[in-house]
This record gives sequence, C-alpha cells and structure tokens, in this order.
Amino acid sequence: MTGGSKLKNHSRIRLILQACFAAFSNGYIKGFAKGKIFEGGSKFLCVPGMNCYSCPGALGACPIGSLQATLNDRQFRISMYVVGLLVIFGSILGRFVCGFLCPFGLIQDLLFKIPFVKKIRSLPGEKALRWLRFVFLGIFVILLPMFIIDITGLGEPWFCKWICPVGTLEGGIPLVLLNRGMREAAGFIFRWKVSILIITLFSSIIIYRPFCRYVCPLGAVYGVFNKISFYRFKIDSDKCTECGTCQKICKLNIPVWKNPNSMDCIRCGDCKSGCPHGAIK
Repeated sequence: MTGGSKLKNHSRIRLILQACFAAFSNGYIKGFAKGKIFEGGSKFLCVPGMNCYSCPGALGACPIGSLQATLNDRQFRISMYVVGLLVIFGSILGRFVCGFLCPFGLIQDLLFKIPFVKKIRSLPGEKALRWLRFVFLGIFVILLPMFIIDITGLGEPWFCKWICPVGTLEGGIPLVLLNRGMREAAGFIFRWKVSILIITLFSSIIIYRPFCRYVCPLGAVYGVFNKISFYRFKIDSDKCTECGTCQKICKLNIPVWKNPNSMDCIRCGDCKSGCPHGAIK
C-alpha cells in the first residue's frame, strides 16, 4: 500500500470513529423531538470532548462547562472531581481526545473538506495566536467564574455564556428552534453567540480547526499532557531522514520530526500514516 493510500484509509477510519463517538455522546434522540435536554443520571458524568450539556441529545456533560459551574463551590469538592477527570483523560490520551473523540472537532474537519479557492495553513503571528486558548482557559473558565459571583454566591459560566460556539450550535440553536418559550426569550446574548458561531464555521472552511488552534480551553488542558501522556509519538532516528513530509501532511503545520509531542498536535495520526519511511511511532 502506498503512502497516499494508507493516509486516505486512515482518514476514513478516523472520520468513522469521530462520527460514532459524536452519535454516542448525543444518543438521546427524543430530546431533539421534544426540545428538552436529557436529565438522566449519566448527565453527572463528563464526556472527554467539547459537547454541550444543553444539546437536546447529550447524554453527558461538557468538562469545561462543568468546571465553570463548580468552581464557585468554596469547598471545591465537585470541581476537584472535574479536574480529576481532566487529569485522567489527559494523562492517558492527551489531545487524542481532540483528534478522535470531540464532536465539534468532527464538524470542523467536515467543513474544511469543502473546496475553497485558497486554504490557509497559518495566520500571521501564528505562534502567539495559539497561546490564546490558555488566555481563554485562565480568564473565562477559571478566574471569572471563581471570583465574580452574585448575591446568592454563584458564579456565571463566562466561557459558555459569552464565547463558546459549541454550545450555540449544539444547544442554543436547537432549543430555540424547538422551544417557543426560548425563541421569545432569545435576545442580545443569543445573537452575539450566533455571530461567533458563524465566524467560527466560515473560518473552518478556510483554515483547519480554528477553534481548536486559538480558542478551545479544553485543548489547552490536554495539550499540556501531550509530552507525558500514555499515548504519545516517538521519532525513530534511524529511519527519519528529516525530509519534512510529516510537516507538509500536517494540517496544523507542526514540524513533527522536530517536535512529535507538540501541545498543538491533535493526534490525528496523518503524519504517522503518511511518513514514507515509517519513522513516526
């Protein structure tokens, strides 16, 4: 099998696995018919990827949404549970979650397949822009929910409320379309979030996974584990010729032969399948 054929087969298999996990994570079909979210016991469990709690079909909770919702617990009991899950997912899989198990990652992958005049591999100031996801994590996911609270002692999920396009696509829009009361209540925040979603979706046609690159706080968390996670890449120095094919194949433009466990790598595996020398393990 040639390198090109091997890469195509790998991409198909990954797409199937992504679709299966997205369907499994959103398996409550009745929710879409009723316009209501699932409230069963599994909703107390976090799925590994970005999948909105408010999606009518969601069977589990989003770890980023759960973390924001529990950080104002002054005894930190529930928030430590969420942090513990993130550490477990991260230490075992790293950003493999982003490449294979994240429903919003699948959506971006499909959008990037749409033909466009010119795809953009990277933006000016790319290295600095990729640190933005840590800014979103630190400010909107941790600091604001923890320290800005109302008279009842509760904080707001700032990232979910003001930024996250995942919640708008999977939760906000379906619920507004299916629920008359929510349609009447939708106001400025909903319109603001829809605007962010439109920008994100259109950008995903031109540049590969813009949300994952620059915004996603969950990817920021998992990226920290890439170098130490159980699932990580290794370069066989005896086979590697430093030809740069891995970087040409990588849609995130990562020099895999230099840095196989970059925080930006989503573990899609295209570089492994496309390496002509089989040097990436």
